[in-house]
Amino acid sequence: MKLVLDNDKKDISWVNKFEGAFKEKFNSKYAIAVNSGTSGLHAALLAAGIKEGDEVIQPSITVVMDSYVTIHVGAKPVFVDVNKDTWNLDIEKLENAITPNTKAIITVSLYGLPLQMDRVMQIARKYNLIVIDDSAETFLAEYNGNLYSNLADITVYSFEKTKHMTSGSEGGMVTTNNKYLAEKVRKFAGIGYKGLLADAGRTSLGSDVYQDPDYERFDTIGFNYRMNAITAACGLAQLSILDDLVNLRQKIGQRFLQAIENCSWMIPQKVSSNLKHTYFTFGVLYEGDSQRNIKWKDFYKMYKAKDGDGFYACWKNPYLEPSLKNKEYGTQFWKEGLCPNAEYLQKRIMAFKTNYKDYEKAEYKISILEKLIDDIGR
Repeated sequence: MKLVLDNDKKDISWVNKFEGAFKEKFNSKYAIAVNSGTSGLHAALLAAGIKEGDEVIQPSITVVMDSYVTIHVGAKPVFVDVNKDTWNLDIEKLENAITPNTKAIITVSLYGLPLQMDRVMQIARKYNLIVIDDSAETFLAEYNGNLYSNLADITVYSFEKTKHMTSGSEGGMVTTNNKYLAEKVRKFAGIGYKGLLADAGRTSLGSDVYQDPDYERFDTIGFNYRMNAITAACGLAQLSILDDLVNLRQKIGQRFLQAIENCSWMIPQKVSSNLKHTYFTFGVLYEGDSQRNIKWKDFYKMYKAKDGDGFYACWKNPYLEPSLKNKEYGTQFWKEGLCPNAEYLQKRIMAFKTNYKDYEKAEYKISILEKLIDDIGR
């Protein structure tokens, strides 16, 4: 996609341009730019009508912000264990977690691996639930040969600095094909201005309309989650090269797969043939402790000592973070043992960076890992 700056259209803001380009790229009817992925999730829950006492199902391996926004609207996060092979929400356990209070599902495509979303949506439609997809790590992923976008009722993207594309450090976008939800999201993210519409970031009013003591501005209680012009301009520039950015990460992900081939103690996510992984990061399940008597932290030190880049641990399971641990929400008590697969994986996942600026540097770092694996023994 080639970036075109139309300087003749002075009335179109950078934010409007960014939203227009983004919804075109992701085949969405509506796109609402926000100042972070987290605020986008918050606005999405509000737009979906989630309120105090409602339950929102979410995976047990994800960032804690999915839980925080749920709590901020007065609802209760309900954690479902993950599939031990894909590390995504275990769809086989999803239906059992639904109660009369369940009103929404937040799905997460961990590290860029999409879910089998058709199955999630079938269950959601059966119980009249809203599905909000946290696609912070899933830019241009594919599902059944098509873009993995707009499959959920609402999709939320993040432009934080480590993501496939950024907008200068922070930022986000909410997309949907539902006009009602789009307008609600825009109002909640835009301080509740009554003139905001599903596809309009601002209204054009003559001064004789709003320069009037009787003019009423707000019809919704909202937040100031709006994206600023500089952030939007940065995001628009990044969007124009998004294909290249994603392709590079996918190429690096494939190189990592080659490096760990036939290694019994480094196990990648299982990718079904109908899915296309975007490798926000390259994750492996590390079993070197039991198979090679090398602890996670010791392997980290070995890799770093050879000039490797190191790697990240998986986030703590949200319900085991100090802010949430040992609290009771609804029928769940958040303590160790709640989601066994997720807790097992969390302690053993290694997440290798894929956001290199060029392939040559990635090749150098991955070659170090490959040789270290060979030295230890596959």
